[in-house]
Amino acid sequence: MQRREFVKGLVGVTMLSKIAEWSDAAMQLTERPNFLWITCEDMSPTLGCFGDPYAVTPNLDKLAAEGVMFINVFTHSPVCAPSRSGVITGMYPTTIGTHNMRCQAVPPPFVRCFTEYLRAAGYYCTNNAKTDYNFAHDPKISTASAAAAPLTAWDECNTKAHWRNRPDPNQPFFAVFNITVTHESQIRSQEEGLLKQLATLSEKERHDPEKAPVPPYFPDTPVVRRDIARHYDTITLMDRRVGEILRQLEEDGLVENTIVWFWSDHGVGLPRAKRWVYDSGIRVPLIIRIPEKFRQWAYPDDPDRVKPGSVIDDLIAFVDFAPTMLSLAGIPIPKHMQGQAFLGPQKAPPRRFVYAARDRMDETYDIIRAVRDKRFKYIRNFAPHLPYAQEVEYAEETPTLQEWRRLNAEGKLNEVQRFFFSPTKPVEELYDTQTDPHETRNLANDPQYQPILEKMRAELFRWMKETGDVGLIPEPELAEMMRPNGKWQRTAKPYLTVLEQTENSATVELKCPTEGASIAYRIDADGKQGRWQLYTKPVTVRKGETLVAKACRLGCFDSDEVVWRLGEPLPPIETPEPIPDWRAEIDRSGVLERLLAIKQLDGQGKVALSAYEKALKDESSAVRYWAIVGIHHAVDDHTEQEKWREVLLEALNDPSPTVKVAAAHALCDWGEVEKGLSVLTELLRHQNEFVRLCAINALRHLGEKARPVLPAIEKALKDPSGYVQRVARTILKRFGKRT
Repeated sequence: MQRREFVKGLVGVTMLSKIAEWSDAAMQLTERPNFLWITCEDMSPTLGCFGDPYAVTPNLDKLAAEGVMFINVFTHSPVCAPSRSGVITGMYPTTIGTHNMRCQAVPPPFVRCFTEYLRAAGYYCTNNAKTDYNFAHDPKISTASAAAAPLTAWDECNTKAHWRNRPDPNQPFFAVFNITVTHESQIRSQEEGLLKQLATLSEKERHDPEKAPVPPYFPDTPVVRRDIARHYDTITLMDRRVGEILRQLEEDGLVENTIVWFWSDHGVGLPRAKRWVYDSGIRVPLIIRIPEKFRQWAYPDDPDRVKPGSVIDDLIAFVDFAPTMLSLAGIPIPKHMQGQAFLGPQKAPPRRFVYAARDRMDETYDIIRAVRDKRFKYIRNFAPHLPYAQEVEYAEETPTLQEWRRLNAEGKLNEVQRFFFSPTKPVEELYDTQTDPHETRNLANDPQYQPILEKMRAELFRWMKETGDVGLIPEPELAEMMRPNGKWQRTAKPYLTVLEQTENSATVELKCPTEGASIAYRIDADGKQGRWQLYTKPVTVRKGETLVAKACRLGCFDSDEVVWRLGEPLPPIETPEPIPDWRAEIDRSGVLERLLAIKQLDGQGKVALSAYEKALKDESSAVRYWAIVGIHHAVDDHTEQEKWREVLLEALNDPSPTVKVAAAHALCDWGEVEKGLSVLTELLRHQNEFVRLCAINALRHLGEKARPVLPAIEKALKDPSGYVQRVARTILKRFGKRT
């Protein structure tokens, strides 16, 4: 299969020449806007300006009155790290391998943080301070940490980062401020600092639980109402912080030169919202205030569309943010970006659809895809054999979920409320979001809606195929493709070429032999360390100065530093360490087409068995894995199981540990408990942490059948992977064991 269009762009060209093009194009603007992003966490469009009467958000309401409200904005993932991964790259995480929560992926070589293009064009870029991009430059650094950000992505990335720190006050800037007080953890937090903040709310700012809007899928109880009211209280605190940041902009006289964005990273941090592809999890507020001088530039066809108080209902996806920023900055959008600009001279026609994905959420595996137009939402459950309400330890701390589970166990929920606790999922879901905004009436089996179902289904599979969705490749297999044997690759050192030299100075060109690497450099002088800068063009080094450079490739160790002073020999050129081009390998293999074909058989039962049997001989372990899963859940009577038992026993010898997990799980369910458990416990010792996670999740789903191997599960409490530990605790808790 030919490599897709999105692979083009940076591959095969030098970073230096391409950045020079972007920089030259941006310089053609007579006056470049500054950009300020104010972001918050875990919040749906629950603002007064978006029509929520329960919200108290005066600063954001004022910002909306001065700007534009975009009312159909959706993230591609309902959880922070994959969501932010798509924002910073302008690409779908399911394309670049960053779709699983906190996965430390190795994106393909053409992928970069869009801020590099802004920096190359002369912008001073600051981030205060969350990253959470699902890639890092060291396995010991959490992807949630600001320290995980590539050195080349930001001029500053820390809790003190601010546009006020730029060396030249006339330099255009892009500043990000991340406000965390609305995060799901704050709903249940009793931390002293938060309680003190909440105590400062006036009576009018506090939210009465009795008036809280309770979605119909939640039980309407005091516990649930308290959680919702607390969340709204934190929104008011967040709104205060927004006001403080905007006042700083006013104090600096920058309002008329700065385009301001406000948005949330995904929906509200409550059950069935965050982590889920329903609108409660993926629909967010977006407000953009555009100064009058930039309105013609921002909306060339009709500047009045972005005048104060405007409302735009175009569908907008999070992957559109990066190209839109480049468009507004006057920078050509790289061809590999999958998003499209919705503002600026490169504005694209409005979208017809937006897309979303749910994959591993912390320790819990699932695979769900969704496509939505302005009215209808189609959801495809690629693991329909799994329940909705799998335990995610972190989410289980929320009182609402605890209350919901308790009432379900007591049989006190109505049909809509208990649906979330169904033991399996339907293969397809279809919702009319206009008449059913909470998505509680599945229309997938309604004959009246079959034409819409078929259209949306076709669109989803088209998108998955076009974007090269790798979500159906089990994580152990994908992780091994990115880092064979779990080994982290190191970016090669930059090498220097002297272009011109005199007695007192030299002009030096920097290059890195590692494909896809960016270079950062600084000039040290007079005993003082210089500021790290993004390399875009040859650098002048003067007598007495020291050039320090290092190279960064996303998902790999940074290179060692290269240090050079005028008059010294040039450092040797380093042979680059091979970094697998897993994306190209997948595309060449055609495996994604075969995976989509086999997964279109879901729900067909025994009719699909012949196709599954054929797929067992596929060269791809991912296809064999789904064939085993298909057989496991298509064969539901004892007589039929006997015909397939030998097939599953043979699969226990498959070279792929993931296939072994699937076969062992099925055999346990079919009565071969001892053999199945033996394989699963053996795989709990595998070197690949995701193999261990798959194995212990299989034990979790076996329930009482896992009791004989409780000692092995107890040992997993000391596993190097925190996710494996979490599943172990969940299993042991079910068995009444203390952890």
